[in-house]
Amino acid sequence: MKQGIVEVTERIRERSAASRRDYLARIAATLARPRGPDRMGCANLAHATAALPPADKLRIVAERAPNIGVVSAYNDMLSAHQPYERFPAQIRAAAHRLGATAQVAGGVPAMCDGVTQGREGMELSLFSRDTIAMGTAIALSHDVFDAALLLGICDKIVPGLLIGALHFGHLPCVFVPGGPMSTGLANSEKTKVREQYALGKVGRDALYAAESASYHGPGTCTFYGTANSNQMLLEAMGLHVPGAAFIHPHAELREELTAEAVRLVLANAGWAAAAAGDEARVTPIGRLVDERTIVNAMVALLATGGSTNHLIHWVAVARSAGIVIDWTDFSTLSHLTPLVARVYPNGSADVNQFQAAGGPGFVIRELLDAGCLHGDVLTVAAGGLADYTKVPGRQGARLVWSALPAASGDDTILRPAARPFSEEGGLKLLEGNCGRACIKVSSVPADRWTVEAPAAVFDSQEAMLAAFARHELDRDVVVVVRFQGPRANGMPELHKLTPPLGALQKQGFRVALVTDGRMSGASGQIPAAIHVSPEVLAGGALGKVRDGDLMRVDAVNGRLEALVEAAEWQAREVAALSAEVALANGHGIGRELFAGMRRNVLSAEEGACTWL
Repeated sequence: MKQGIVEVTERIRERSAASRRDYLARIAATLARPRGPDRMGCANLAHATAALPPADKLRIVAERAPNIGVVSAYNDMLSAHQPYERFPAQIRAAAHRLGATAQVAGGVPAMCDGVTQGREGMELSLFSRDTIAMGTAIALSHDVFDAALLLGICDKIVPGLLIGALHFGHLPCVFVPGGPMSTGLANSEKTKVREQYALGKVGRDALYAAESASYHGPGTCTFYGTANSNQMLLEAMGLHVPGAAFIHPHAELREELTAEAVRLVLANAGWAAAAAGDEARVTPIGRLVDERTIVNAMVALLATGGSTNHLIHWVAVARSAGIVIDWTDFSTLSHLTPLVARVYPNGSADVNQFQAAGGPGFVIRELLDAGCLHGDVLTVAAGGLADYTKVPGRQGARLVWSALPAASGDDTILRPAARPFSEEGGLKLLEGNCGRACIKVSSVPADRWTVEAPAAVFDSQEAMLAAFARHELDRDVVVVVRFQGPRANGMPELHKLTPPLGALQKQGFRVALVTDGRMSGASGQIPAAIHVSPEVLAGGALGKVRDGDLMRVDAVNGRLEALVEAAEWQAREVAALSAEVALANGHGIGRELFAGMRRNVLSAEEGACTWL
């Protein structure tokens, strides 16, 4: 292991000692109870099994066979989740073959950020994560299950399911992916049409045709945004069937991998009939996810130029397991982690090409060999993290895993750690008189890592777009969009700003974005200092910036500063959110129901948690 990564892990372990100890003690106490059906009253048990076939009742009550709880984020509006419609029947059949049972314990909401981008519904997106976590808890609160399978892929859904599962840390859990859609219109072509539309060069018909050619069928969107970063991180954490992330929904292998998830979760619950030659073991998720596993996820994110959203989500995930991490940990790890992948928006390839070049298995193998990952962690696969360096396939009727070729299938997409695209990872921490922020640099040209220009300050993305339409931003400019933090309006993604900012940059202007909001997991080539903390509504210094102030966004030296005389800066008041805008932020599209979350939410760097 690289000594620096060992030191970060040890720092996290020491910082988390008390909360992790308490968390593990709660797991131990829960595991010491009799199994669910044995401790339940007869009426309780009768309700839990009332709708089951007689054979399943016999298995649970008389044969003491395990019962798997399935928590599903299925809906057929999300392309990524539409394939989950048929998964419960497959899971029940696989469980029956192993002498066990499975029940759909509950469903959780799953919204599509692609549908809500730039709209009021996006202000519920971040809070949907904790809503999903609570939905997971409700599903598992019947307390009758011996293990859980978690069906979810997209942006807030995997973090929400994982947060919920870690609050049931005594249960063995396996995540079950559905796979990406097939390759459509090249992402570069889609981006070009978006920028042309922003400039008024093409109409709505052309834009819709391009978007429909890109998002065109069942499966996960094929760019490397938050959804596909989720899948990479779950592989690196050992919470998937090895290599399952990017197999297509309708591939022959998909159903076999789903059946293997059933076998693995039962084996992790100690069910010998599922071990199939492996030693039966009890491996609850709360013991599997420790500080080493969290560091492995962080490194995998940095090594692949993954979604900036995970600088928020994985802080919350870690907290759910009694582990405390912060952005300084991410920053330190970024300096120690080679960038080994280029997938759109960090390159031109999509996730199907990434998979063909070697996919997560190549990344994990290279990072292990380079001493960047903890190889001694528990995983749901009996062979540990080494199993995740292989790819699944079929040998006759059997599911087998094979070693990847030594070389990348395409070194424009994946490179060995000894010859990376960059010696450092794709995310950086910025600090200065405006607060702390993060910036994704893996897709930003090196000559744009530092931008110094006058500020143009807006209180909403709509105001910024209107200024762009009036050509008021046709210049070198640092666009500041404030009052976009969790407390102000739920911290929406501001991906709608990418096309106009990209158009300005292509005209030769030096452009950057600074905001206490989020950008999409597919943040592009515009330098964007995001998640500025503290947020302006909480008194953050970004609220002192005024139109015309010279701003410096410096990803080389890790600085975010308003170049204002210190005495004047100290004397300035933080801008106040108008009562009219505050009222609008809290009403319509169900936003009233989330008022409590806005009041109680922690900062972005603290994971934007609403439950602490």
